[in-house]
Amino acid sequence: MLGEEEAVVLEVKPFDVHGVIYQDVAIAYRDRSVDRARLGPEGVPENLQPGEVVLATKVANMLVSLRRPS
Repeated sequence: MLGEEEAVVLEVKPFDVHGVIYQDVAIAYRDRSVDRARLGPEGVPENLQPGEVVLATKVANMLVSLRRPS
């Protein structure tokens, strides 16, 4: 199952793993449910900030990436 849903960024925290910066993110969906994930640099837009609206891509109900809407 692959899907995309609009969400608001609640929190973004960088996390260094052997020189690669991952982001611990928390997002809230329209139904007020919250999702958390640790995403690699390829899965998070540059300079992502709390309060931004993003499109969250989920695979098998797991958050795999965020992108800014076009």
